[in-house]
Amino acid sequence: MNPLRIAAPLLFFATCITATPHVAAQQKVLNLYSARHYSTDEALYANFTKATGIRINRIDAGDEQLLERLKTEGANSPADVLLLVDAARLWNAQQLGLYAPVKSALLESRIPAEMRDRDGNWFGFSTRARVIVYNKASVKPEDVASYESLADPRLKGKVCTRSGSHPYMLSLVAAVAEHDGEAKAEAWARGVVANFARKPAGGDTDQIKAVASGECAVALTNTYYWVRLLKSTKPEEQDWVKKVGFVWPNQSGYGTHVNVAGGAMLRNAPNKEAAVKFLEYLASDEAQGYFANGNNEWPVVKSAVAKNPELDSLGKFKMDPIGPAVFGKNTPLAQRIVDRAGWR
Repeated sequence: MNPLRIAAPLLFFATCITATPHVAAQQKVLNLYSARHYSTDEALYANFTKATGIRINRIDAGDEQLLERLKTEGANSPADVLLLVDAARLWNAQQLGLYAPVKSALLESRIPAEMRDRDGNWFGFSTRARVIVYNKASVKPEDVASYESLADPRLKGKVCTRSGSHPYMLSLVAAVAEHDGEAKAEAWARGVVANFARKPAGGDTDQIKAVASGECAVALTNTYYWVRLLKSTKPEEQDWVKKVGFVWPNQSGYGTHVNVAGGAMLRNAPNKEAAVKFLEYLASDEAQGYFANGNNEWPVVKSAVAKNPELDSLGKFKMDPIGPAVFGKNTPLAQRIVDRAGWR
């Protein structure tokens, strides 16, 4: 994390907390806590300020750090909006009572119902799919056509994953449990663990690298990590792409798991009007384009147009109809499943 990015917001927040409510209300500012660490978002924030005159003070940190900070700050928190990058994280924050519901005709009309909380507690602004990648030299794509296939004994010693307790994995396990039931989902998780090539470690890019190197033959990744590699000019990463293929899982069944990045207005937001304007801006075609073109995510607004050839090259796929609100609520169940299965 860049300390210079945090220093200025912290100074402002200290001033804001001690200012009178009247003075704070007059300031055209938005205090943003963000778990998005994408350099391309800088233009997104700059354009919001240009369009509205509302200056953004921002703290970037991990989701757990931000949630702990909000719990510690309590009613004195200066934060107006929270941005998180996974449905499980959005759901966890909701259970902590951190959100203030937003009533916005614009958000309700532009954000599909399955990509937002029905009571307006949070809104999804971009999506990514969780796909299977495989080593072309040792695995056939038809052998890894579904998430369930990762538990096939034929893949013993060939599967790499990140920690089962990572939100990306918990969301997938939660979706599998919704489709197959708890008992079958746990049996599947145990089968995946039995097929591990090594202990879970690293992020999604590390899984792709491990597949390319032959450390394992199969792994899971979010699509935007794969697209980043497609765009890479680094010889090593170009070599990974040549050796690795990817599969849209469960195309003959319920479809590929799709997760969401989203945001919410916080319960103790001192600048609620600015918070609503910012959330509405994120639903604009301009902002939606940044998500697609900057971080290789799909926009949720149907009228938004992505200009990302590498993302487009992935093609069309059948998406799991279960929305983030559904598998978000299954997160505690998913955690129990991975714990019992030994998916550390």
